[in-house]
Amino acid sequence: MPGAPAASAAAGDRRDVAPPGHGPTLDTYLREGIVRVEAIYVKRAHRGVMDPVSEARLVAGQGIYGNVDRSRRRQVSLVSLDAWNRFMAALGGVASPARRRANIVVSGIDLEESRGRTLRIGEAELLIGGELTPCERMDEVIPGLQALMRPRWGGGVFAQVPRDGVIRVGDPIEWAAVAPGAPA
Repeated sequence: MPGAPAASAAAGDRRDVAPPGHGPTLDTYLREGIVRVEAIYVKRAHRGVMDPVSEARLVAGQGIYGNVDRSRRRQVSLVSLDAWNRFMAALGGVASPARRRANIVVSGIDLEESRGRTLRIGEAELLIGGELTPCERMDEVIPGLQALMRPRWGGGVFAQVPRDGVIRVGDPIEWAAVAPGAPA
């Protein structure tokens, strides 16, 4: 898949298994080229619920319009549905990825070590700023989830919005090309 980092097939990587009711496996995404936005959430109050929306406007330099708790550095947060499904399978859980409290749930793309890369979603671009470290609230979802999420950027990433636009559930996702000589 052009521009997408190769998926890991390391020992113990159970990307061929998804718990019942959790959708396609990572191998299915890769085989069928499914790289897209699976869900979008807006948080309207600090520590408030994550409201699912079918589309959202990303505002350059700010983040998702109407979302609270954003900063200049952490304007938008993303989590991988593929990683979330692996965590749920490993812990025997069935929690929604909304419990991660990320704004955008993506599938079929590896977020690990993506700092400095630009992700194109719909009309918008996101500059990945770094890893989201999972907090102790993850253990309120399922005991052991926080520790399981720590390796390989499993907690997701945060990003800035250099180019605004509307994003929608189902939008394709791709990494912007890296300029020759620039770090990948």
